[in-house]
Amino acid sequence: MKVSNVTVRRRLFIILMMGGVAFLALGVRLAYVQLWTGEELSQKAESSWRRDIPYVAKRGEIVDREGVRLAYNVSAPTVYALPVQVKDAQATAAALAPLLDMPVERIASNIKKREMIVRVGPGGRKITLEKAEQIRALELPGIVVAEDNVRFYPYGNLAAHVLGFTGIDNQGLTGVEAKYDKELSGIRGSVSFLADAGGRLMPGSSDTYNAPKDGLTMQLTLDKQIQTVMERELDQAMTKLAPDGIIAVAMDPNTGEILGMASRPTFEPDKYREVASEVYNRNLPIWMTYEPGSTFKIITLAAALEENKVDLHKEHFFDPGFVEVGGAKLRCWKKGGHGSQTFLEVVENSCNPGFVTLGNRLGKEKLFEYIKNFGFGAKTGIDIGGEATGILFKLNQVGPVELATTAFGQGVSVTPIQQIAAVSAAINGGTLYKPHVAKAWINPETGETVSTVEPEAVRTVISEETSKQVREALESVVAQGTGKNAFIDGYRVGGKTGTAQKVINGRYSPNEHIVSFIGFAPADDPKIVVYVAVDNPEGIQFGGVVAAPIVHNIMEDALNILKVPPREKQIERDYQYGETPIVTVPNLIGKSVAELYEDLNMNFNLTTAGTGKTVISQAPAAGERVDRGSTIRIYLGDGDHITHTH
Repeated sequence: MKVSNVTVRRRLFIILMMGGVAFLALGVRLAYVQLWTGEELSQKAESSWRRDIPYVAKRGEIVDREGVRLAYNVSAPTVYALPVQVKDAQATAAALAPLLDMPVERIASNIKKREMIVRVGPGGRKITLEKAEQIRALELPGIVVAEDNVRFYPYGNLAAHVLGFTGIDNQGLTGVEAKYDKELSGIRGSVSFLADAGGRLMPGSSDTYNAPKDGLTMQLTLDKQIQTVMERELDQAMTKLAPDGIIAVAMDPNTGEILGMASRPTFEPDKYREVASEVYNRNLPIWMTYEPGSTFKIITLAAALEENKVDLHKEHFFDPGFVEVGGAKLRCWKKGGHGSQTFLEVVENSCNPGFVTLGNRLGKEKLFEYIKNFGFGAKTGIDIGGEATGILFKLNQVGPVELATTAFGQGVSVTPIQQIAAVSAAINGGTLYKPHVAKAWINPETGETVSTVEPEAVRTVISEETSKQVREALESVVAQGTGKNAFIDGYRVGGKTGTAQKVINGRYSPNEHIVSFIGFAPADDPKIVVYVAVDNPEGIQFGGVVAAPIVHNIMEDALNILKVPPREKQIERDYQYGETPIVTVPNLIGKSVAELYEDLNMNFNLTTAGTGKTVISQAPAAGERVDRGSTIRIYLGDGDHITHTH
């Protein structure tokens, strides 16, 4: 069929119009892409070409309250390969093998991977600076040595459970390293470059360095010196007593700041793989639960005083050595009992029947109300992972026997951190504080404090007047009662012993105990509370014999470290037969020879030097504390040459 010219022209016109519309649409699209989305598409293209070599941020240092570094970083570079840039994989692997202590074939398989960037491992991770320089000197195509670091703990096992440790990628795994991993980690940086699909550098492109942002410096409440003293005492106790374990905690009772925390068994953070996982995963002062024994009597005492259920000085109690409750005979630790005594002596002697009486006077509702208000049966909220809760009787399960045993610390389960927080509340004026180990966050570049952790008061549990009575009673325990081995001459020390049978297979063991002591000083204005618990020591198993001397040693050094001045009006220690009392040297200057022996009162020996009738100097000086029977050297002369001592 013949097509007319008109039809042909019409068809050509239609085709031309369609082509024009298509070209117009294409032009509009091209303009849109170039003018409106060009930058976005360029960025997407560049991101597909961009390759990053990571540069890790420096993990924030951990320092003690005085700024002593307890954990910091040591440079340890890591080796990376850009496979497409490696010219001879086998030769490259052969060159690296002796430096990375890896088989040639394993390195070769690493750098032959069809990936843009490969970390050469495991031997290429965290290498020494010397090896890093040796590898750089080889100038191997496609091999890059990037900055990296490892965590270093300069004092070995010091505060190991508090600090915790990090993994191979510098991530926190336990302790404050894990709890505050985000703040310590910082933000990693990189060296970026552009490469084509084959991994070859794009012509005309240059590297871009994105600096990492280092983590914040963490300042702890721990005092490195106090921590060192604590670790020393625990090591000595492990050698001397051969226990299953030991726990120690020191805290500022007025803020909740942990000054020291340690336990045995322990580990070195950078060698944690060398010990069983339960050693590094269990921070015993916050994880372990057990029956506290007589240290728990402090809570019963505080509650009874606050509720006006007892007068410690005027009321008397007769202890026959046991008390019958609900058909059960609950015995005192002293066979035959303590006989007639004031309730202050009940506290001094840690008399179980006496505390059963206080528990009965309070009643189960009121006693358990105070126990819970003091923080037992709930986590303290300390900023370290792994804290346990402890176990209390449910109120509907508390009968006469349960009430009685709870009153003297048996049948309930607590943690050491609960104990020290509760006792701090009992003696600091009545305020329960949340324990914490983080003190402040510091900018590592400027040294400026970014933020501080303020003391957090949980609640008021007793009045200041009741707290004062508790302090005085516990000071008497140390001077006159079962806590004499914690007595520190020149300071007013308060405290309480604890001896609790261990529960093994659901039954009380007659031979295994957890013995403890909690002490504080000065008793008139407490600055430190120290708690020590010893698990199943060899030999005598009494808190006053085993744990009190350890608390004494820790606290004596800690008071000096904290620069706490000695106190006056200390309750004199009750010395037993065979013990040597400590007495105060009198001021003899200005006395005549005739008056000397009246003042010495048979407490001292005397040596004299010089001539004259008047004492002009003496050594030791007046006011010093020495053993009874010590020698005082005096110098005689006339009154014009008197030397006053201070």
